[in-house]
Amino acid sequence: MTQVVHGGNGADRPVPDHLEQARVLLVGAFDDALHAHAALRRRALERLGFRVTAFNLMGDGGLLSRIRRIGVHDRLGRALSHTAPAIVLVLGGSQLGPATVAAYRRESGAIWVNWFCDELRSRSAVGALAPGYDVVFVAGSEVAEDLESGGTPAAYLPAGCDPSVHRPMRSRDQFRANVVFVGTASAHRERMLSELVEFGLAIWGPGWRKTKLRDYCRGELLGHEDYVRAYAGASVAVNIHSEAPGEGPDPGCNRRLFELAAIGVPQVVEDRPDLHRHFQEGSEILVARTPGQLRGLTMEALQDRPWAEEVAAGARQRALGEHTYMHRLHALLSAVTVPA
Repeated sequence: MTQVVHGGNGADRPVPDHLEQARVLLVGAFDDALHAHAALRRRALERLGFRVTAFNLMGDGGLLSRIRRIGVHDRLGRALSHTAPAIVLVLGGSQLGPATVAAYRRESGAIWVNWFCDELRSRSAVGALAPGYDVVFVAGSEVAEDLESGGTPAAYLPAGCDPSVHRPMRSRDQFRANVVFVGTASAHRERMLSELVEFGLAIWGPGWRKTKLRDYCRGELLGHEDYVRAYAGASVAVNIHSEAPGEGPDPGCNRRLFELAAIGVPQVVEDRPDLHRHFQEGSEILVARTPGQLRGLTMEALQDRPWAEEVAAGARQRALGEHTYMHRLHALLSAVTVPA
């Protein structure tokens, strides 16, 4: 039976004795835009009392590194040697093949864990990388079940939020709109959002200026602070999931679900099975199963502001109580057995 680890209310509990002051090497892509969440997870680990060293798969961009042509595998080998971690926690890490990870795992003596909760959530993407790790955590329960049935130790663990970053704020000018979506353009998202153009739609993200919704695009790539401002300035936030090429809709929950809840904005979200593990439909989130429902719920939320704000308040309370990155990482590392 697939283990379900979603965080619950455990962030205020002490770190288990076997993990106290454990060294963690956090491996992922770090920047201020698409990968800003990696730094939020590092901060959550540090707040929980772990000794964390971050390894940026994107490199430091320094001239010396470019001149020396230091590759990611060489850099990671040095980081492992210098930090001697008890746990290596990788966030996605498509640059690291399973054979490479298995070799590092044998040499380092650390336990290797991957948390696939971002762009790598599909069955094929996770399945190709998972065999190199001691255990993997994934953002979709169906994917976790598939991995388990194939013999890969896996548990369900969705993304989360950081209340110090994802919070209500007053937005102005270009960050104020009736209905907001932030994310990369896709054919599916274009079809869904086309239902909302008459409501004062504002879209942010790459690719939209090449679609029929180009006139509603206010900008391309946003830094994470402006991402929060854009959604905080919405009367209604829209959450449409991505689709893995050739695999149809992603069955899991995206980061946006938990971030919008913490920002405190009414959220109309496209239905996914795992949504209902985390929020109450109708009182915390508004769930659309068809383009028509997306249109209808958005219109209702715009017209009945007291009701919409009550829904948003319920989601924010739930997010802060159960769905922060401290909750998630406490649950993840509590489930890890560190070698003596």
